[in-house]
Amino acid sequence: MKYVYNPEGPIDAQKWLKIDESERLYLVQQYHRKKRVRLPNARLHAVIHVVVENQVAMGAEIPVGGTLSRLMREGLSRHDAIHAIGTILAGHLYELMKEGPQSTDANSTYYRELDELTAESWLNSFNNDVDDE
Repeated sequence: MKYVYNPEGPIDAQKWLKIDESERLYLVQQYHRKKRVRLPNARLHAVIHVVVENQVAMGAEIPVGGTLSRLMREGLSRHDAIHAIGTILAGHLYELMKEGPQSTDANSTYYRELDELTAESWLNSFNNDVDDE
């Protein structure tokens, strides 16, 4: 099955989930290569993209798709909204590895942070990083 990945457009959830995970990673990496996006770790970047897209493809089962839509309504491109969610995801995974789950529902913190995430807060996080230096 030929599938072209473009983070600026919606995925076809059924087709996306039928693609092997390694192929999904390849498609995301190819997109960024073709766009000549320089990344410190292209593989890790692709992994985060794939996890977020997988969660979006799960539909209403989890809040990621709703968060993506809301961030886009707030003015982010779909690609930037994926990055914003990916930032929360990466932080959540880091905390899980460092501290372990803090409750019986290890995802409750992730979902709460997604609920609190706004386009403005994500964009301002770049300014805060510069201000801290």
